[in-house]
Amino acid sequence: MKNTNSLSQSHKILFLNTLAFTVCFACWTLNGVLVTFLVDNGIFNWSVVQVGWLLGIPILTGSVMRLPIGILTDKFGGKYVFSLLLLLCSIPLFLLPFADSFAMFAILSFFFGLVGTGFAVGIGFTSIWYPKEWQGRALGIFGMGNAGAAITTFLAPSLLNHFSIEDPQNGWKILPVIYAVALVIIGVAFLIFTDNKKVENNTRSVSQMLGSLRSARVWRFGTYYFLVFGCFVAYSQWLLPNFMNVYQTSLVMGGLFATMFSLPSGVIRAFGGYLSDKYGARKVMYWVLSSSVALSALLMVPKMEITTTGPGVLATKKGTITSVTDQNVKIGETDFTIAQRKENTAENAIFPTSTSWQQVVVEQNQPVKKKELLAKGITVIKFDANMWVFLVLVILIGIAWGIGKAAVYKHIPEYFPAEVGVVGGMVGMIGGLGGFFGPIIFGYLLTATGIWSSSWIFILVFSVICLIWMHYTITKIMNEKQPVLARVIDRQ
Repeated sequence: MKNTNSLSQSHKILFLNTLAFTVCFACWTLNGVLVTFLVDNGIFNWSVVQVGWLLGIPILTGSVMRLPIGILTDKFGGKYVFSLLLLLCSIPLFLLPFADSFAMFAILSFFFGLVGTGFAVGIGFTSIWYPKEWQGRALGIFGMGNAGAAITTFLAPSLLNHFSIEDPQNGWKILPVIYAVALVIIGVAFLIFTDNKKVENNTRSVSQMLGSLRSARVWRFGTYYFLVFGCFVAYSQWLLPNFMNVYQTSLVMGGLFATMFSLPSGVIRAFGGYLSDKYGARKVMYWVLSSSVALSALLMVPKMEITTTGPGVLATKKGTITSVTDQNVKIGETDFTIAQRKENTAENAIFPTSTSWQQVVVEQNQPVKKKELLAKGITVIKFDANMWVFLVLVILIGIAWGIGKAAVYKHIPEYFPAEVGVVGGMVGMIGGLGGFFGPIIFGYLLTATGIWSSSWIFILVFSVICLIWMHYTITKIMNEKQPVLARVIDRQ
């Protein structure tokens, strides 16, 4: 009975943790919708650079502050840290309707962006309530709070349009207040209905707690998380303009496609935790990174049209050109047929299509030698990068990353049971920085190459690096610890 009651209490904590993180993630991504709405409707005339900063500031602060918040969670327990975080972050949201300048918006965005640190709190607070065999599933379920981004993407635009019907200039001000009220409600509920718990006999100083960050393992996990979480956050923002520019979709349809990428990736995280518990995080990460390599290799092929040299027509004998038309060339009485161009009417083909024709390069009465070129060949290869195939591949890589997010965090309580908050905060910070720097990297690559799919080349290279690093580590352990390999290998 005691174990049953304990597990029931753990499930209650998990539910409240997940609910709080969902609200945090929804608030963390609020600026993406709100700032776009304010600029598109002419309420604020911010430049592209200013808009970029307003979108990035909450992501940056919510990422960088995960480490200190994780330390506080290990030190004082998640109940008080999470409750205080939710209540304090509601204040800048309540003040946001009074912002009338870029500077005020930026400062308030900085402070409510701290809700992004809720992930570090929840990871440490969730793991301490569950035994080792349950932690992968528990952390995976908690990570489903990523779906808060999809909630904002779905609901916020409609709410903004609704609130602006009667007051186009000020109707938007209701939305941040709603988000602030949600933070207050969840913060108070968390304070009332949860029991505090922290690492037993945790009397170490902050410098001692930070000592674990010297481990190369922490940075390796952080690198994985930069890919599976940071690039996930980056593409949640990047896919909308991608679809609109490459496939000329509408804003609504592009937003729907972007949500189809982000929503399954968040929900599947619980399944990733289950797989990590059952088969081991190492095996799951092998599958995730291999899938990321394969899928990004397919996605990096751009929508393109290539013109190259095709089969031409050569003279079979020496002589003089007696007749030249678009359809044929004559040398004496010998006729050489010239292939004509046929228009390719196929659109959105799944596989590349090619068209070949020939173009005359000689003139009438011109003497020619044997095997001299009479008409050059031209071949055009067209690849439409079919939108629906592209969408399916994007959804699949999002699902793979969602499973990977759970697998990365399955490692942490096994290797660092007394520093889950610190290490989880550091890994989360590295991943969050991926969400901030990802769109910047993608933008530079697009500017340099002029190709939208150049971002997937970056993903391919980064995925290969992660896979090689992990395989090198596993191989090294196999060589060094063969007597205890069976125990060690499943934890890598």
